[in-house]
Amino acid sequence: MSRKLVVFVPRESLDAVREALFAAGAGRIGDYERCSWFTEGTGTFLGGEGTEPSVGQPGREERVAELRLETVYPDAREAEVVAALREAHPYEEPAFDLYPLADPPA
Repeated sequence: MSRKLVVFVPRESLDAVREALFAAGAGRIGDYERCSWFTEGTGTFLGGEGTEPSVGQPGREERVAELRLETVYPDAREAEVVAALREAHPYEEPAFDLYPLADPPA
């Protein structure tokens, strides 16, 4: 079964995060590799006491231009994909979602 990863990443880190995800086994659809999709948006956050945000400062709400990056991966590779994401992403706590995907009819 396949799964989808959605992650929010600063533009300057897009290629590094994509490369890490693809190396971990994400991005394959049939005979196609390195498949992903992204669009622009604005992320917001407020770091609490003891945080070390890579943008802004703790205790102050920040608004950051980010890209929403989506790709797919086989569920058997989930641990590797999430580990690669955490290693390549510049944020202390990257925001991401994991979704199960239904198998399409044959």
